Amino acid sequence: QVQLVESGGGLVQAGGSLRISCAVSGVTFSTYTIGWYRQAPGKERELVATVSSGDSTNYADSVKGRFTISRDNAKTTAYLQMNSLKPDDTAVYYCKVVHQRYYDMIYWGKGTLVTVSS
Repeated sequence: QVQLVESGGGLVQAGGSLRISCAVSGVTFSTYTIGWYRQAPGKERELVATVSSGDSTNYADSVKGRFTISRDNAKTTAYLQMNSLKPDDTAVYYCKVVHQRYYDMIYWGKGTLVTVSS
């Protein structure tokens, strides 16, 4: 059974930092692209960052220079380090994995809430 469990969310002041994690089980982690997405109240879910099986990264313009995505294949865990947080970063953050070759193999976590106070 595939499981993605996000953790590390919480309340932080503007300008602060937070690291959230996504622990993955039930798949061959190293063969999946990992993505972090977020959904703010009343808004659509949007892509934040991705890291491929080959460690190539991609970021939304809104978080470039502030967020860093990483993966630890030995721990089958992905991370999102968030610095210089802004109130606009407030959202539920979701982890998604997609197989590097079989693109219909997609799995989502249930999310972790990040709240940035002004």
